[in-house]
Amino acid sequence: MENIDIAHMFRDIADLLEIQGANPFRIRAYRNAAQTVADHPGPIRKLVAQGADLTELPAIGKDTAGYIKELVTTGELRLFTELSEQVPASLIELMRLPGLGAKKANRLWKDLDVTTIDQLEIAAQGDAIAGLPGFGKKTQSKLLEAIERYRRHQNRFKVSDADQYVLPLLEYLRALPGVSKAEVAGSYRRRRETVGDVDILAIAEEPKPVMEGFTKYGDVGKVEKAGETRGTVLLKSGLQVDLRILPPQSYGAALVYFTGSKEHNVKLRMRAIDRGLRISEYGVFAEDEDDDPSDPWAGDFVAGWEEADVYEAVELPWIPPELRENRGEIAAAAENSLPDLITVDAIKGDLQMHSTWSDGKNTIEEMLEGCAARGYEYFAITDHSKALAMTGGLDAKALRKQWREIDELEQRHDEIRILRSMEVDILADGSLDLEDEMLDKLDLVLISIHSRFDLPLVKQTERIIKAIEHPAVNILGHPTGRQINRRDAMRFDLDAVMECAAEHKVALELNAHPNRLDLRDTHLMQARELGVRIVISTDAHRVAELDLMRYGVEQARRAWFENSDVINTLPHDEFIANFSK
Repeated sequence: MENIDIAHMFRDIADLLEIQGANPFRIRAYRNAAQTVADHPGPIRKLVAQGADLTELPAIGKDTAGYIKELVTTGELRLFTELSEQVPASLIELMRLPGLGAKKANRLWKDLDVTTIDQLEIAAQGDAIAGLPGFGKKTQSKLLEAIERYRRHQNRFKVSDADQYVLPLLEYLRALPGVSKAEVAGSYRRRRETVGDVDILAIAEEPKPVMEGFTKYGDVGKVEKAGETRGTVLLKSGLQVDLRILPPQSYGAALVYFTGSKEHNVKLRMRAIDRGLRISEYGVFAEDEDDDPSDPWAGDFVAGWEEADVYEAVELPWIPPELRENRGEIAAAAENSLPDLITVDAIKGDLQMHSTWSDGKNTIEEMLEGCAARGYEYFAITDHSKALAMTGGLDAKALRKQWREIDELEQRHDEIRILRSMEVDILADGSLDLEDEMLDKLDLVLISIHSRFDLPLVKQTERIIKAIEHPAVNILGHPTGRQINRRDAMRFDLDAVMECAAEHKVALELNAHPNRLDLRDTHLMQARELGVRIVISTDAHRVAELDLMRYGVEQARRAWFENSDVINTLPHDEFIANFSK
């Protein structure tokens, strides 16, 4: 059982307790324990196997430590079973819909006996929800939209979630006797935002024991198929994993084939045909008129051992997986003009994060130490403004007090530069949630939208443009407002917003948090064409989340970005100079 599963279990328990109306401190204890497990850098199951004292971990008490051991050793938790007998566990799924919290889930259950997504949809379509206290027609309509969106995405895993299942499985397979190579292919390897299933390719001297080991992996929930060289399992999370065990000479060709994308492979095969070659998952072959078209091994074997050999056979350099989306990468490779893609170690500073001054979980000093440990030259503290009251957003008085703390920290820490900043809310009319006098004193002004996502397209566009035109503004945060698998992007004229940002020297943020990855890769490519500058930030709310930077960098790589395309790859003084207007 991986950290993500343990964390999910504790969150589910907290949700069930909240639906019950349990003690808020008890609920918070489980949520804090979930976050501790999710943030832990290594597998908790290994600590259990080592007999470690789990109570030494933050927010893990004697009871939760015992629950972790029970989960890891048995795969189940008696407490969750008991709670599920009191409150239908399917109500947790309802709470995944935006705007449907514990109180409303309880109301639906008690008043309408609605406990599942299907029942909720039927009730909403029958106009049964609008009359409930706390709901109304508008909420009922939004719930139907949320259900449609949920169904569209329910079988897609965020790449960060897939990582937590795939990487331990890959480590396990590589350690099996006789396995000399194992690698993940598919959209996962191309680092798409979400994945539907996962393909793993392996080389092994004896396929049969490897396939047996694969199907007996501890996280397997169901074995769909288990042949000698091909197998399919469903993990307990619902993620489908396919394993193919290959002959060594086909490994590189299969890695190209199964990494995709389909459109990239079509272009590659067409290039091979022009040179009298055939590319398949088995290798690259020189074709002959007498070859049997039904024989996948027909013809003279030219390449296939390694990916680079496959590309070289058609006179191309190796193409990074993130670029294989048929966006001109083969033509660029033929012209030797592939980009030198950005890397995580090129980032000089993180420009959005939150501290205990608003809704962050660590102090400014702890965030500073986290940034310094990651080799940054500078970072920006961007706690929320007062409009976001539920986060403890700061008014001018609190902001001045925060600055005094920053002044004191700067006296003790000369290893990194602190940028005084704030995530200032864009209000419904496009004005900013902080006085101009205070905006002018900030080193960096980050603006973003956290409300009224449903404004009409024209009004939303006007709202964003008005905010960008404010002379103090430097960065537009998570520009489209989307949350992957949960909330669609706002409707507005992105072209007009980008053109305005370019004109006013306002950078757009690529929010690296895997729940957002906002902007999309295609948006980033569009921004570069329009001359819009880009920053990559984590939106971290705790020190551990500073490591999410890699997801933003992966997204930027998919957009063909080099180091020079991201302005927080610049040293401090050059970075600041980029915002002079």
